[in-house]
Amino acid sequence: MNNENTSKPPFVWEGANIYFLLTDRFYNGNPFNDLNFNRTKTPGKLRGFEGGDIIGIIKKIDEGYFDELGINAIWLTPIVEQIHDGVDEGTGLSYGFHGYWARDWTALDPNFGTKEDLANLVKKAHEKGIRIMLDGVINHTGPVTAEDPMWPEDWVRTGIVCDYKSFENTTMCTLVDNLPDVRTESNQEVELPSFLIEKWKNEGRYEKEITSLNEFFKRTNYPRTPKYYIIKWLTDYILEFGIDGYRADTVKHTDEDVWVDFRKECDYAFETWKKHHPLEVLDQNPFYTIAEVYGYEISSGLDYDFGDRKVNYFENGFNCMINFEFKLDAQNDYEVIFSKYSAKLQNELKGFSVLNYVSSHDDPTPFDGNRNRTFEAGTKLLLSPGISQVYYGDETGRSLVIEGTEGDATLRSFMNWEDVESNEETQRILWHWQKLGQFRRNHPAVGAGIHNMISDKPYIFSRSFTKVNYKDEVVIGLDLGTGRKELPVDSVFEDGTKLKDAFSGQETEVQNGKAIIDSEYGLVLLELA
Repeated sequence: MNNENTSKPPFVWEGANIYFLLTDRFYNGNPFNDLNFNRTKTPGKLRGFEGGDIIGIIKKIDEGYFDELGINAIWLTPIVEQIHDGVDEGTGLSYGFHGYWARDWTALDPNFGTKEDLANLVKKAHEKGIRIMLDGVINHTGPVTAEDPMWPEDWVRTGIVCDYKSFENTTMCTLVDNLPDVRTESNQEVELPSFLIEKWKNEGRYEKEITSLNEFFKRTNYPRTPKYYIIKWLTDYILEFGIDGYRADTVKHTDEDVWVDFRKECDYAFETWKKHHPLEVLDQNPFYTIAEVYGYEISSGLDYDFGDRKVNYFENGFNCMINFEFKLDAQNDYEVIFSKYSAKLQNELKGFSVLNYVSSHDDPTPFDGNRNRTFEAGTKLLLSPGISQVYYGDETGRSLVIEGTEGDATLRSFMNWEDVESNEETQRILWHWQKLGQFRRNHPAVGAGIHNMISDKPYIFSRSFTKVNYKDEVVIGLDLGTGRKELPVDSVFEDGTKLKDAFSGQETEVQNGKAIIDSEYGLVLLELA
């Protein structure tokens, strides 16, 4: 019999439980880095820096917060140096607290922390079996301000705003008016912007950066075009810190070959890091990439349709796509969701995955925007095939409706730690997400396995996952009511098998093909005891 519970389950990206947080909005671990670059203007509500930082994430790793939630990967918003000033895009003055307004890809923004902090984050996370995924932006620089110069004309375009009616009007254009679009399609070699050269000289690292660039272009033979500079700068974080994955921002706004080259350099950097740090290698998983192709849905399978052409991003550098359809599918019954996702992922999308979410940092129509269905949202998200994305505060009912905010700021309030400390309802919600999250983490079968319905009413199903000589099988029952429950498990477990219900902690032995659990919960998560 399989002794999966005595050995640690392998980490399987396709069934991961990823925690997504805004670095600035999670936890303030170091109040001394809260103000930099004279960012003292009064921003719109929730549009300035609020103090969250990398040290704050480390503190929560140390406290075991992510362990208890069953998280095995953390994706944080970009941490590179942001524009120094703020801009108003029509929703109030905003600073680059979110990380998507790069000014210097080679430096960390001091509001988020230092490179020592980042090294420490990766080390601490890895010690707990948690992967770190950074967020990479190649498509655009930060906006232009009085303090933040425009990148040269041969680097960026301005003036043509995307209308999304065709491939070209999605890629060769700016997302909004003052967001310079990097000429990622350009084959023209470019010089470094003079403001960057001057900056590096002032910081005493000009020679080091230039040497590193020369080595990169010599090794790869790439031309010195805008995309290759940025690819080099982003993959340096893998080479230096051993991060495990990238979530790529605004993927559909560049030609897909950008991502093929990005992926190639990610893989090279990851292999090189592993070679130089043999004792720190977690496992033999390759580097992992997730694409944000806004509007991609699992129903469309391998392709994203621009109207005048289709692109398969799985063939162009990505293991996984963010699934913008889950929040709609989550309105359905469990079986409708689970069987649909299992069928897609075990067939057409075999070998790849999708990232499911109920709420996010820039989706204005989340599932359960008023947080009335937090238990159901947790059950559906964490038990669905595919990768689960827990957006910070999903697990604590953090409000997504904040008075006085404009636009996506309402989705980005500071993490509600005080509720976690003192609010009983919040603690009940968190406990539910923790139980399901730990079960998902401990069983690759949940997210990466094959789904089989055992019984419709009461609703009981199995998941099974096999990889080389590792096998994982679980049986789950939902909405079973309180008290005594009989679950038919003979399709998975033989008579005499000792099982544990991970939700209530009860143990039982299979008799006559049934497992009997008597608990106060309607939810049963059966695993080998």
